[in-house]
Amino acid sequence: MDQILIIDDDVALCELVTEYLEPLGFGVEAIHEGNAGAERALAGEHALVVLDVMLPGLNGFEVLRRIRGQSQIPVLMLTARGDDIDRIVGLEIGADDYLPKPFNPRELAARIRAILRRAHSDQSSGDLRTLSAGDIEIESAARVVRRAGQVVELTSVEYDLLERLLRSAGRIVTREELSKDVLGRSSSPYDRSIDMHISNLRRKLGPQVENVERIKTVRGAGYIYAQPKQGPGE
Repeated sequence: MDQILIIDDDVALCELVTEYLEPLGFGVEAIHEGNAGAERALAGEHALVVLDVMLPGLNGFEVLRRIRGQSQIPVLMLTARGDDIDRIVGLEIGADDYLPKPFNPRELAARIRAILRRAHSDQSSGDLRTLSAGDIEIESAARVVRRAGQVVELTSVEYDLLERLLRSAGRIVTREELSKDVLGRSSSPYDRSIDMHISNLRRKLGPQVENVERIKTVRGAGYIYAQPKQGPGE
C-alpha cells in the first residue's frame, strides 16, 4: 500500500481526499501545519507528498525547499486556480507536478497514480544499461546522473525528462510527447510544467556543452537535446 502524505490546513478537504483515496488502496496521513509536515515528509515513510501552498507556520514553498534540501520524494503541489505564479515557483523549487484548487478527487488520484506508476516502474526495472551523451551519463538502474563525472541531483520528473530527451538526442521531442511520457497526462495550451522542468534541467546541467546549447527550444514544436560530436551511447 502506497502511503500518501497530505500537508494542507483545510481539514475538511483532507478528510474528503482521505475518504476518496483509501478505498483505492492508498494509505493517507494528513498534517495541517508546515513545520510538522516537512518533518513527516522527511521521515522516509511515504511514497508521495501532496502539498498545499497556503499553510500556517511554514508556507508550502518553504516546506518544499526543506524537503528538496534532503529528499527527492515526489511532491504534487496544490495551487490556487488561475495563480500562475504559485505554479511556476513551485516547479522552480522542485515540485513534480501541480493541481489547481478546487479539484476533482478523481483528477488528484490520476495524478498520484501517474507519478507512482513511473516510480514503481523505475524501482522494479532490471535495466543496468548506461546512457550517455557528451558530458552527461545516466545509470538507468540506479537513476544516477553525472555531469563530467560529478553526480547531479535531479527530481524524479527531471530525471525522466532528461532520459527521454537523451534517448532522442538530435531529434525534436514535442511538448505533448514529453507531457504524456514524463507527466503521464496530456498538456494544455497554458500548461508550463514541461517548460519549467526544462528550465530547471538547464540550470542544474549547465546551459552549454562544447559551446552548444544543451537543450534547445524549437519554437512551436518542442525541445531537442543537442547531438554531441561522439553521439549518444548506451
